[in-house]
Amino acid sequence: MGVCFSAQGQFQFSQSQNSQKKTLGKNSAVYQMNTDCKESSAVGGKPSPSGLPLPPKNIKDLQSNPGYENVDIFTYEEMKLATKQFRPDYILGEGGFGVVYKGVVDENVRAGYKSTKVAIKELNPEGFQGDREWLAEVNYLGQLSHPNLVKLIGYCCEDDHRLLVYEYMSLGSLEKHLFRRVGCTLTWSKRVKIALHAAKGLAFLHGAERSVIYRDLKTANILLDECYNAKLADFGLAKDGPSGDQTHVSTRVMGTYGYAAPEYVMTGHLTSRSDVYGFGVLLLEMLLGKRAMDKSRPCREHNLVEWARPLLNHNKKLPRIIDPRMDGQYTTKALMKVADLAYQCLSQNPKGRPLMSHVVEVLETLKEDGNAQEEVMANLHSRGKSVTLYEAAPSDSQGTRNVDGQRRRRPESGRSKSEASIDTDQYVSALVSDSDPESTKI
Repeated sequence: MGVCFSAQGQFQFSQSQNSQKKTLGKNSAVYQMNTDCKESSAVGGKPSPSGLPLPPKNIKDLQSNPGYENVDIFTYEEMKLATKQFRPDYILGEGGFGVVYKGVVDENVRAGYKSTKVAIKELNPEGFQGDREWLAEVNYLGQLSHPNLVKLIGYCCEDDHRLLVYEYMSLGSLEKHLFRRVGCTLTWSKRVKIALHAAKGLAFLHGAERSVIYRDLKTANILLDECYNAKLADFGLAKDGPSGDQTHVSTRVMGTYGYAAPEYVMTGHLTSRSDVYGFGVLLLEMLLGKRAMDKSRPCREHNLVEWARPLLNHNKKLPRIIDPRMDGQYTTKALMKVADLAYQCLSQNPKGRPLMSHVVEVLETLKEDGNAQEEVMANLHSRGKSVTLYEAAPSDSQGTRNVDGQRRRRPESGRSKSEASIDTDQYVSALVSDSDPESTKI
């Protein structure tokens, strides 16, 4: 299994009590855990209305009530043994959270412990994240278990030392594979598989008894094992969703520039549909093989969503912008289905975005089709024949066609009539501007 980290800087803006100024920092090192919603003994108080224990309010609260099932509590000395005294050549990555080390927890670390490869993330007290994010990750991953969430094995909370111990993900982050200039091994079928797993992780969070908003979906936070199974990692920014008659959670704006939903940036109103927008950005990056934000591209292409979304339902122009490393690996029907899904997820109207459960259903059909196509290709190649799965889209000068083949006009702006236009300058200004401390939920 693998660990997620990013060696490349990213724009990550947050207004928190620890950082009242605009910050430009590196991605936090990340590791993912498995998720099936389990109950555990209460931590920090009585159980919440959802049946899950309330999160610890602070470090002392956690230390006095360490009640997470299947999560070990390690000492700092044990972590030193697991990493060979935090040897420099054991470093896997470094980000806003701190340094990430590879390690092994075995009998030399703790008597009777089965040898387990791990990734150990150590909080830098002077970094961009602090105890609040550290506690959030312990809380969510301590309670949630699912095949598409990274597994939290344990943590260390001694004096000034804050460490998190995760399962080791052998292929690392999606980011390092997707944006590799040479030697990319991410085929169309692998990308569909990864997208499906990420969607399943989000659908699980959104459908939990008390919904959870992930809030930081990006390629750096998706980890891959040796079979390209994907898991969500880094729950430091996760947030409980609205409950009762609430329609949203009102909170400070946090996340990664380029992935944040426009309405969340503009108003601070957070919903599960904010995650759906981030998933749309992820799909777009996987289709095009380009980063969400990249100022090295031509000016009009700096923001991938603004440039590419209007082309997603244009069956003549779309094939020209798809990642050329996937040539011959997909059918026009499959391509248009994914493009249409990304188009819907990126709607500027939150109500126009699909639920993640629907996204899973769509991607499931693509995965099944992809498996059948790979089998056909394998049979043909074994007979010395070749086949091209990609088909040139028919010309359509009068408009575009949706997945069902029905003709529809494409608004010149790339938006549906019901979607309001959002000024880009205002969008960026709102994202990086200071805001008041986190308000109460409404």
